[in-house]
Amino acid sequence: MGNFMFHGVDVTDLAREYGTPLYVMSEDEIVRRVREVRRCFDERYERCSAFFASKSFLTKDMLRILMREGMGLDVVSEGELFLAREMGFPPEKIAFHGNSKTEREIASGLDYGVGKFVCDSQGEIALIDEMARERGALASVLIRVTPGVDAHTHKYISTGEAGSKFGLPPEAAKDAVSFCGTLRNVSLSGFHFHVGSQLMDNSSHLEALDVLLPLIKELDAERFETKILDMGGGFGVRYTEKDSPQGISGFIGGMVDRVEDFCRSNGIARPSLVVEPGRWIVSDAGITLYTVGSVKRLAGGGTYVGVDGGYPDNPRPALYGAEYEAVLANKAGLPPAETVSVAGKCCESGDILIHSIALPEARRGDVLAVMCTGAYNHSMSNNYNKNPVPAVVMIKDGAPRLSVRRQTYEEMFSGNI
Repeated sequence: MGNFMFHGVDVTDLAREYGTPLYVMSEDEIVRRVREVRRCFDERYERCSAFFASKSFLTKDMLRILMREGMGLDVVSEGELFLAREMGFPPEKIAFHGNSKTEREIASGLDYGVGKFVCDSQGEIALIDEMARERGALASVLIRVTPGVDAHTHKYISTGEAGSKFGLPPEAAKDAVSFCGTLRNVSLSGFHFHVGSQLMDNSSHLEALDVLLPLIKELDAERFETKILDMGGGFGVRYTEKDSPQGISGFIGGMVDRVEDFCRSNGIARPSLVVEPGRWIVSDAGITLYTVGSVKRLAGGGTYVGVDGGYPDNPRPALYGAEYEAVLANKAGLPPAETVSVAGKCCESGDILIHSIALPEARRGDVLAVMCTGAYNHSMSNNYNKNPVPAVVMIKDGAPRLSVRRQTYEEMFSGNI
C-alpha cells in the first residue's frame, strides 16, 4: 500500500511521534528556493536584493536560514521585529512595513536601526521624523505607492488597486516626496509597491511599473533621484491543478527588463531594485498532518471526513476560499474510492478545509497530509475554540527535528488573571 514520504521522511511516523495537527517543513526546499531567488535576481543583476516576507512564515529556524543565506527580511509588526532582534538579524537588512505602525513599533525600529521604513502615509513620515529627531537619528524611508492596478486575485489579497487601504496614489506620493524634502531626520530613498498575492504571472507588476516609472522620471526632472524601487512580492505557487504560476526567473526578470529599458531610453539612473518573496519560498516547503476522526456519510449523498484541526491551524479556506490538495498518508498507494469534504473540528459551518477531494476510503485514525501549507498556516494559527497552536517539525537531509513545540494549555491561558 505504501505511506506518503515527504523529503525522505515517512509522515505517518511524524504524526505518531509528534502528534497532530502538525506542521512539517523542509529546510532543504526552503534553502533551494532562497538560492533560486537570489540566483535569478541578486546574483544576476547589479544592485538588486531580495527580502523575505516574514509574515508568511517566521520562526527562529527560518531566521537562521535567512541569515546563513544572506537574504533580507521584511517585518510588519513589533512582534516580528522582536524575534529578528532576538536572533541578531542584521538591522540594516530589515525593512519595516505596515499601514498603521504604532509609536512603539516605530520606536523599536529606530532603536534597532532597521535599514528602512516603508511609509504608508505622510503623517507616518512626520512621526518617524519627530521620533528620529528625539534620538538624534536619521531614518531611511520608502514611500509606498498604490499604482491602481487590478491584480486579478481574491479581493482580500489584492493590495494595489485604487482605494486600497495601503499606500498613497501617485499624486499624493509626489506631495509626500516634497514633504520629505522639508525634514531633517528622514532620508527618502525611493518607492515601494505591492499589487497583491498569489499572482500567476507578472502582468500586474508590469502595469504597476508603467505607473511608477513615469513618476520616477518626472521626479528625476525635478532633481529627486530614486535610489531604491521595491517591487514587492506576490509570486504565485501551485496549490491545485488549476494553478499555473509563471516561473520565478521569468517573473522577476521581466520586471527588471522593464525597469532597465525605461531608464535607459529616458536617460535616468536605474534604481537599486528589491523584491519581497514570502509564499513562493515556503509554501511548497510545508505540509500539514491531521488525524481523521469522524467519517460521516449523509443519506442524501455526500461524505464528511472530520479531522482534528481546521480553522485554528489554517483559517485561509474560511477567509478567502483557499484551495488545497491532500493525500491519506497511510494509504498513499490506494486509488480514490469516493469524493469527500474534509471538515475541520471547530464550531463553524465555514470550517471546511477542502470542499471536494477524491480519496481512498477514510477511517478513524488515518493520517491526512494537506499539501503546500508552508505559507500563512503557522503564521495565521490561532486559539479559536481554545485549540493549541500546533508544533512545527523541520526536515533537513532526511532527518526531522522539532523546530517549534506544540503550545500547551497552560501557555494558552497564562495571560489570564
